[in-house]
Amino acid sequence: MLSQIPIDLKKVDKKNINKEILRLGMIAELDAVSLYEQLAAYTTSKKIKKVLLDIAREEKTHIAEFQTLLHEIDKEQVEENKKGKKEVNNLS
Repeated sequence: MLSQIPIDLKKVDKKNINKEILRLGMIAELDAVSLYEQLAAYTTSKKIKKVLLDIAREEKTHIAEFQTLLHEIDKEQVEENKKGKKEVNNLS
């Protein structure tokens, strides 16, 4: 689980700092989604499961918020996402 920043932000070029901050936010949210979904799978309480899965869904919204902001400042990421989507679509 992500409890510390895995990179030294002081070493990141200032022009890329916001991109890295957004990516770190996405990593943290993805980690949280994974944790909550795993905990939901383990609990025997329907109420706890429902809450955990609801929180996991909220974390997915946060991921989308970070990604939206990243797309505003990193056009290369936008293009690579399009390429990735096209590659996946070509598999089916």
